[in-house]
Amino acid sequence: MSCTSCSTSKDGQPKGCKNNGTCGTDSCNKLTVFDWLANMSLPQGEAPFMGVEVRFKNGRKEFYKNTENLTLSIGDVVATQAKAGHDVGMVTLTGELVRIQMKRKKVRLDDEENVLKIYRKASQRDIDIWSDARDKEEPMKVKARRFAIDLKLKMKISDIEYQGDASKATFYYTAEERVDFRELIKLFAREFRTRIEMKQVGFRQEAARLGGIGSCGRELCCSTWLTDFRSVSTSAARYQQLSLNPLKLAGQCGKLKCCLNYELDSYLDALKAFPKSDTKLFTEKGKAVCQKTDIFKGVLWYAYEGEWMNWHVLTTDQANEIIDKNIKREKVTSLEEYAVDLVQDTKTSFENVVGQDSLTRFDSPKRNKKRKKKSGNQQNRNKKPRPDAKK
Repeated sequence: MSCTSCSTSKDGQPKGCKNNGTCGTDSCNKLTVFDWLANMSLPQGEAPFMGVEVRFKNGRKEFYKNTENLTLSIGDVVATQAKAGHDVGMVTLTGELVRIQMKRKKVRLDDEENVLKIYRKASQRDIDIWSDARDKEEPMKVKARRFAIDLKLKMKISDIEYQGDASKATFYYTAEERVDFRELIKLFAREFRTRIEMKQVGFRQEAARLGGIGSCGRELCCSTWLTDFRSVSTSAARYQQLSLNPLKLAGQCGKLKCCLNYELDSYLDALKAFPKSDTKLFTEKGKAVCQKTDIFKGVLWYAYEGEWMNWHVLTTDQANEIIDKNIKREKVTSLEEYAVDLVQDTKTSFENVVGQDSLTRFDSPKRNKKRKKKSGNQQNRNKKPRPDAKK
């Protein structure tokens, strides 16, 4: 599924719209929602829901009222009401699923301040003005950043969005402290000849607007499907036994990765069967301390105090059994009678995906051939006389 500018050309090479997944025909599927109620018919006598979801640049979505009873479908370009003038956006959702989305986001249809109206389907003139305004945004962003640097403002202008009728430009920026940009707005108004609105966003929202490729090799979740940003703490990494290296745990926004929360509940459920790592096991041979845990295999490694190099593997049931006996002031003989032998993993290694050996004929180590030095007598013996030599 792609638009005309994203499709392949005659020779089979991809054209590429160079818009980072936010092309004008909504075919790059940025924050799209699958309408699983589309094939369901409404009960007789019930009118279709008037709410419509419209997407603008870089995943910005708003809800509107279809007061004109227009026949709208996903992908239609519409002209919508704005606080001043009109805006142009893309219909991303219609029907009963909009009602569910509005209920989830706690938006009421009768809220006239937040839910505006759809005027009409966009005409060719509306689309031309909208496209011309979008073409101005990138060179405009370069100039805006230069102005902010010249004024020595501690802020970063990450994106610019023109209104559909090109009457207003919204500047999205990030800053760690409060910024006095009154002089900056005067420069913008003098240079760009349009109404200016400054809007501060967080670092996560900035990454969601701009998009990119994560360390997993896929597009960022926040720019493709994730809409709610929950807080992420380092305890999520500790529960999953991940390295607390901030360079590996941080995403492109500089904050902790949102995906640390995805499997956290599964880890917490699995850890309920594990004893606490600081609980010691008392045996007749001595005290044993937990050295390591493996959540996937459900085993723990214990070592006697003073014998830190000898580890004994116990399952969670065995460790809990010993702890229960210790609570009753009973000691087991030793850990050796409980220790289990782990079965070695015999699965095929898929590190070499191209099916070549680790050392190819190009990578084979060069052998240094050391020639033995022969003695002088042996060298003279092996020399052959020249045919022209005098006898």
